[in-house]
Amino acid sequence: MKKVIPMNDRQTIIGEIKNVAGNDILVQLSDGLKSNMPVIDGIVYRVGQIGSFLKVPLGYTNLYGIVTQTGARPMPKSTDKFLKEENFDLENNQWLNMALVGERVGSKFERGVSQSPTTGDKVHLVTIDDLSMIYGGFDDKNSIVVGNISISESLDAKLDLNKLISRHCAILGSTGSGKSNSTVILLKAIADKKFKSSRILVVDPHGEYNSALNGKSNVYRINASSSENELYIPFWALPFNELMSIFSGNLSDQNKDYIRSKIVEAKINSVEINSLEVEKETVTADSPIPFSLNQLWFKLDDFERKTYESNKTTECLIEEGDPEKLISSKYEPAAPGGGRPFLNNKAMYILSFLDSVRIKLKDSRYNFLFNPGPFNPELNGEIQNDLNNLLIDWLDNNEPITILDLSGVPSEIMNSISGTLLKIVYDALFWGQNLAAGGKEQPLLIVLEEAHNYLKAGENSISSKTVQTIAKEGRKYGVGLLLVTQRPSELDETVLSQCGTIVSLRMNNSKDRIHIQSAIQDELQAIVDLLPSLRTGEGIVSGEAVKIPSRVKFHKASNTPKSSDPLASELWKNEKENKHENYKILLRLWRNQKLKEE
Repeated sequence: MKKVIPMNDRQTIIGEIKNVAGNDILVQLSDGLKSNMPVIDGIVYRVGQIGSFLKVPLGYTNLYGIVTQTGARPMPKSTDKFLKEENFDLENNQWLNMALVGERVGSKFERGVSQSPTTGDKVHLVTIDDLSMIYGGFDDKNSIVVGNISISESLDAKLDLNKLISRHCAILGSTGSGKSNSTVILLKAIADKKFKSSRILVVDPHGEYNSALNGKSNVYRINASSSENELYIPFWALPFNELMSIFSGNLSDQNKDYIRSKIVEAKINSVEINSLEVEKETVTADSPIPFSLNQLWFKLDDFERKTYESNKTTECLIEEGDPEKLISSKYEPAAPGGGRPFLNNKAMYILSFLDSVRIKLKDSRYNFLFNPGPFNPELNGEIQNDLNNLLIDWLDNNEPITILDLSGVPSEIMNSISGTLLKIVYDALFWGQNLAAGGKEQPLLIVLEEAHNYLKAGENSISSKTVQTIAKEGRKYGVGLLLVTQRPSELDETVLSQCGTIVSLRMNNSKDRIHIQSAIQDELQAIVDLLPSLRTGEGIVSGEAVKIPSRVKFHKASNTPKSSDPLASELWKNEKENKHENYKILLRLWRNQKLKEE
């Protein structure tokens, strides 16, 4: 008995299935298809758009697929062979391929299919009602709206907030594709939910987000103005190797062990002075325990400079130095030929390294690290504030978003600093996982802007190792990642593969597209070929935070990040005013390492 097709369904038929190869479906377009732009119920539809949806009704179930390829004769090689073997007579030379992505169960859309279509099954356009069902179904309490679906401006683009954060996310795109705007829209959408204890930490190497997230964030930056918060990263929280890497000069393994032992001694002494609840036996040079670097430098420097009387115990001191001002003690020069005064034969000959330490300690660019305000220990190791106050500032202030502006960090130590602050945060939440302030009870989203700058593939830096650890294990402890980068090919593959959600904006570089392609399910990898043609602010969202891969037009942020391109044709129309005074101010700001005057 011939199957009767309802009239409204007849309007949407575009062809029938000619070949089924796993999840890859070949569709021959119908001879009766009069136009590739049919009008149904007053709405114009496009047939064969890459990334668009098609429907295959199977009884009480509708299967849905995404168009991945379209064309006319000749058919694809594998399909051409199949057709010749079966002696099909193609009256219409137009065809398309689609990949099945889900099915309708009751009134809901679900990923995956419970059955496959067969040859001869009719293929239909999807209507607005179908699209609403596919993209709908999100719980408004657990989702955020970041834009609209490109094929229909009336459909909101929603992301599952829980999976976005816990399974990690990456926003990828070439310069000017709208990465920063997309990031701002996503973060604002979370902030607008007005959760009582949401926590988002943005690591911003260029200071792009200060103005864009104004009113929803607290900003911590180096050389902050009176209205801003000063960023401090205490040197004593750095692991030993990272602290040593900041200073120039080569140290032998023996000398490293010598300095390491002196730091351990200083930290054990600090445990007593500050009455820290720490077992002395567990203290290492990597333990985040305060100690005075000025005092350590002075003791090491003093020991190297000592000369003695003939009894080898009385020191030939001329003038005692000052550890606070980093002034060395003066001793009588050792006599040539082994006479009085005698050299210190136990010296480690590390004066050149200690000189580099003194230079860095006096360099104002490093004040955020070596002179960290209330976190800077006294000479005896006593401190006013400990790391718990720093963590409160970063993770539990009165705004949902905290921005750590690293634009003032010297480029040569960016890896160490960014890695250290991430390690401070992650280690704290790891060890506090069973507490109310831990990540399990109060999840944290860490946003890494320009991630490729300090997360390069093949590097063994602290930043790379820490982010790899968070990517692999952070989900278990309530720590999520949001990577933002224009060069996914430079990212560590381990980290990118752990991102459950990928937002792919316009991408022109073929090497970068290959990396994105590897993160998308095989049947839909053809969609990646669309990336060069995407509009600014438009992206393909795939992964766990969306029901199906979706082409999304992100909203435009009211306050654009600083990364937005200056409009030369408009700005060059302005008259030059007070140029002599402006350049004087410019020079003053440059010398004082500030972006604006108080």
